[in-house]
Amino acid sequence: MSLQKTISEKTKIAVQELYGATLESVELQSTRKEFEGDITVVVFPMLRVVKGNPMQIGAALGKHLVESIEEIKAHNVVKGFLNLVISDAYYLNYFAGIKDDERFGFAKSLKDDKAVMVEYSSPNTNKPLHLGHIRNILLGYAVAQIIKASGKKVYKTQIINDRGIHICKSMVAWQRYGEGETPESSGLKGDKLVGNYYVKFDQIFKEQIAALIEQGKSEEEAKKEAPFLIEAQEMLRKWEAGDPEVVELWKMMNGWVYEGFDQTYAVLGVDFDSYYYESNTYLLGKDNIEEGLSRGVFFKKEDGSVWCDLTDEGLDEKLVLRSDGTAVYMTQDIGTAIQRVKDNPDIGGMIYTVGNEQDYHFKVLFLILKKLGYNWAENLYHLSYGMVDLPSGKMKSREGTVVDADDLIFEMSKTAEEISKDLGKLEGYTEKEKATIYNTIGMGALKYYILKVDPKKRILFNPEESVDFQGNTGPFIQYTYARIQAILRKADFEISTSIASIELDKKEKELIKQLELYPDIIQNAATELSPAVIANYTFDLVKSYNSFFQNVSIFGAKSEEEKQFRVQLSSAVGNTIKSALGLLGILVPERM
Repeated sequence: MSLQKTISEKTKIAVQELYGATLESVELQSTRKEFEGDITVVVFPMLRVVKGNPMQIGAALGKHLVESIEEIKAHNVVKGFLNLVISDAYYLNYFAGIKDDERFGFAKSLKDDKAVMVEYSSPNTNKPLHLGHIRNILLGYAVAQIIKASGKKVYKTQIINDRGIHICKSMVAWQRYGEGETPESSGLKGDKLVGNYYVKFDQIFKEQIAALIEQGKSEEEAKKEAPFLIEAQEMLRKWEAGDPEVVELWKMMNGWVYEGFDQTYAVLGVDFDSYYYESNTYLLGKDNIEEGLSRGVFFKKEDGSVWCDLTDEGLDEKLVLRSDGTAVYMTQDIGTAIQRVKDNPDIGGMIYTVGNEQDYHFKVLFLILKKLGYNWAENLYHLSYGMVDLPSGKMKSREGTVVDADDLIFEMSKTAEEISKDLGKLEGYTEKEKATIYNTIGMGALKYYILKVDPKKRILFNPEESVDFQGNTGPFIQYTYARIQAILRKADFEISTSIASIELDKKEKELIKQLELYPDIIQNAATELSPAVIANYTFDLVKSYNSFFQNVSIFGAKSEEEKQFRVQLSSAVGNTIKSALGLLGILVPERM
């Protein structure tokens, strides 16, 4: 039993013995730094069942706890807060148990036999990945890593939107203006090449609309009658009919895009366990709709369209099948969810990493799946996140004004290089070593800046601010890790495993208390599906370590035992920084 649990249970017993009252729960918190103590029992909530002065109640409970728990060596009461001073021996014993544990903080075994599937990225194949995709990808990947660390089996997946009118727009533009251009002949990544033709389509489309308006058409008429759009619509019809030439063109251009995406994923350091393609899933769900009709989950209108009535749940009626029998997005999302569980029968829940503009869609999807009677539908979650803005404003993909993911990654590395040169941090390194470190710093800056923000909040992304070596940034944390590695290299003596009886400095104790939080931080981050919990814990740990480093001499310790302990403590902090950043997909440099 943890010390916190012991304190909670003993407090309940003390209240029963002293006051004849029953406490349902005990509120504990870390003692504020301006007061003496380590763990604080909050007395005020007890006043609902215990009548009396909170100072007197706190003093009585403190005396009882000191007598009944050997780890508590003293107490004091400040207003309605009982501050407990925990012995150095407790923290030294705790540290001895974790300092050599390579998987410290991670669950030691699976919580149950049910897996969680996390969907992220899920791009369209008509353009390259952009800054918005980066937030999605980093968020989904980190959440998957955190859930896995918390003791759950995880499947990482995406659905690739590889069909539809937007895909055909790129195909038509390439067919008309491409002159056989390929990634090899152009030197462009495949996703960038296809994206260029999507932008080209939009340019020609707008020109045709303008020309039709000049001929007297209304804007609405012009948009419908523009020859380029009609050509794209015809191509989509041919694709759906299985026209060999159109399908072959579709396969070729999508193949270029997939290869380009894979290159970006590799640089971002993310992966997937499975892929679903809309071209395979867009017909799924129809059978489920028919089954739901027979069970009264859905109803049919006079025109033959099928709907789900969600008005009792505070929503509206939702179309699930058109009058001509064709599917809508909701239809295929229902079918895809069911198919995923068929493919992986151990799935007990799914997490969809999708922007907050789709909040309503997922409310409806989850409700429908529950109405269809799937138990796992109780464990579906929309990981809804806010948009990413730049100081220059919003991005528009059709106009080619998005921040391309690859360009941003390159820019982050260049920014890291410029700032590192200005600070003179990498003198004496080879050019190859420098390039590796620039990339590690740049990617760490990008990932941390995005992941430290609560997913629900909108982000204003400032590349230069993210690469600052001071403050709550990735490079600041990476630099502290590199500093610790330098300390470990300097400690060229044999480290004893014994740390039995030293007196802890306040800064040392604070660090161990911070380390003690890490297992619960992982569990909290998994429960909240928020990498920000991990990111901000890591920043707090780094701040505590830097305060320790500045105020406590490691190699100037009074005794050999103290010196060895401080090196071990530094090593444990470094390992925890590396572990926590690893959950965020961030690498750490050994030198910096």
